Formats: sequence, C-alpha cells, structure tokens
Amino acid sequence: MVDLVFAVAGRAVPRGYRGALATALTEALPWLAGTPGAAVHRLNLSAGGGSEALLSHRTRLTLRLPRERLDAAAALSGRRLAVGEHALAVGEAEVRELRPFHTLYAHVVAGSSAEAPDELAFQREVEAEIASRGWPCRAIFGRPVSLEGGRLHGAPVMLDGLLPDTAEAVLCLGLGVHPLLGCGVFVPHKSAAAVGSG
Repeated sequence: MVDLVFAVAGRAVPRGYRGALATALTEALPWLAGTPGAAVHRLNLSAGGGSEALLSHRTRLTLRLPRERLDAAAALSGRRLAVGEHALAVGEAEVRELRPFHTLYAHVVAGSSAEAPDELAFQREVEAEIASRGWPCRAIFGRPVSLEGGRLHGAPVMLDGLLPDTAEAVLCLGLGVHPLLGCGVFVPHKSAAAVGSG
C-alpha cells in the first residue's frame, strides 16, 4: 500500500464533504469501492463554522491504494470532481511510501453503529477489533465526534507502542468502517499528547 497525493484547486467544499467526495471518486474510479484497503485521507481545510470549508494551497487529495492501482488512479489528474455544489480540480500526483512509525494516529475512527454510540461501548468495539487482529499496542482515544450532519460517529484514535510489522498492518488495513469517508486512516505521529485535545 502507498499514498497517492494529488494537488487540487478550488475555492471551497461543503463542510460535510466526505460523502460527496467519496461519491465523486467512486464515479471517476469505479473499482475504488471494491479494492481491499483503499481509503481516502481527510482533506486539510480551513477551521471555523459555516456550511463551506475553504481550500488552501496546501490542501491535497490523498488516496491510500495498493501499488498495482497507481496507474489506474493517476487517471484522476486533469479531472474535475463535483463535490456537492463545488468543483475540485485535480492536478498532478506524487507517490508517498508509508512509514511504519512506533505511533500512528487516525483523525477519526468510525464505529459500526449508525447512531451515536456510548463512548465506552465505542472504545470496547475498537479495542476488540485491535485484539482480533493480534496487534499488541496501546490505544488512546480522543473526544467523540459526529460528522456528515450527525450521520457518522467516532473518535480520534492513537495507537502507541507499535512494532514495525504491526504498524505496517495498521497502515494497510486501518480500523473501523467507512475508509472512503476518511475514517480509520492512520498516519505517523510523534507524540501522544495531542490525541485528547480534540
């Protein structure tokens, strides 16, 4: 698995953009939804309220993909994706290798329930998934979050104390559900201090 990082241009996307972006991507790349391990990183957008989130020159569209799908995914370059009522122009792409750090972080891991779960029940669900995969590590949970107008529930999760083989598995498989909505996608992190800060 690798990350394929596209430059993007546009003014804004809806604040709850995840579902619309996933729809646009699967229409452009019909194989994406059926590809094991495929995921979409969250977009780096402006903070604040309102129905729109502004793009910056640093915003990138990043897909986590099997290496053999890179050529097929590169077809996104030059496309315009309709994300809600906004257009996202996709530019050139670069490949980034995954780095199996000792500590990995996901901005949100989604629970399986369509309703907001009990916080303890959510933590137990995630810990059970970690245990079922045989991943020896320490899970640290952030504050619960609701996304997509309350249709998606979860929390930030940090996994600490990972051995290289386990970290590689976490990066390739993720945790929880809805990877095409940017959930359960892990990236390297240097400190456990930020997880509880929201």
